[in-house]
Amino acid sequence: MKRRQKEKKNTSSVKELNVKHELLYQKRGKRFSIFCLAPSLLGVMLFFIGPFLVVIYYSMIDNPINHEFVFFENFVSVFKNGAFRQAASNTLKFSGIAVPLAVTLSLLLAMMLNGKIPFRSQFRTFFLSPMMVPIASTVLIWQVLFHYNGIANDMLAVFGVSKIDWLKSDYGPIVVVLLFLWKNLGYNMILFMAALSSIPKDILEVAELESAKPWQVFWYIKIRYLSATILFVTIMSLINSFKVFREIFLLTSGYPYDSVYMLQHYMNNMFLRLDYQKLSAAAIMMSIAMVIIIGILFLTENYFGRDVEG
Repeated sequence: MKRRQKEKKNTSSVKELNVKHELLYQKRGKRFSIFCLAPSLLGVMLFFIGPFLVVIYYSMIDNPINHEFVFFENFVSVFKNGAFRQAASNTLKFSGIAVPLAVTLSLLLAMMLNGKIPFRSQFRTFFLSPMMVPIASTVLIWQVLFHYNGIANDMLAVFGVSKIDWLKSDYGPIVVVLLFLWKNLGYNMILFMAALSSIPKDILEVAELESAKPWQVFWYIKIRYLSATILFVTIMSLINSFKVFREIFLLTSGYPYDSVYMLQHYMNNMFLRLDYQKLSAAAIMMSIAMVIIIGILFLTENYFGRDVEG
């Protein structure tokens, strides 16, 4: 009996020691993780969170000299500004057209190039080539194509269509959308091709044995497995559509035709006028709109992708 009691005490003491060692190991692991993450966290605080807090502060004061709080007056004045409303409307229209086209066309291209077609590698190289061309060279090509005396008008003249001043008319968004698609389709296509190759082959074989139609395979199998990639491509395309100011600025100027006057033009002009209050208010309003849109996209992806995750 005494021997058994001693053995029990020894085993319980060993267990307690093991538990203590595990706790110490976990604490050391947490400290080491915090130590490794500290530089990144410090960088995020200094270069992202800190400046964003400064932007919020500037959006709620009358000017950088008096620093008198006016709370939401800057937001109201920006929202009532005709130039801001024009820029916001143009940006939403452009994103509403360009982003769905970028996602849909790149997905169709990926499915086409994922099949057994001739010159598949040449097509891939062709669609990826815009990624290697500097943006200044791309804009120069577009200026040559869509100038008033450019190639596009020469081709239209063959069919008896009169010349169009593409960059100084309501046709300007068409030029920008084409430029956006040309720059982004190749990258999106590669992402979709990688996602298509990761779909389990046995599921596709079962669907083929069950005589499933191509549209059923696409909608009930491929779209389900591609939901995460579609979300990522949509978010990246949305962000790129909000950054199209660079291309438009090089094509036109800081004050382009009304149809291609974007939010970035408005904020850039506010910066040049040193109107930091309106600039900050416009930036926050755009950030809120982006967060809402991305939140809706995440909810949609969760709905379509939950069966795959399960």
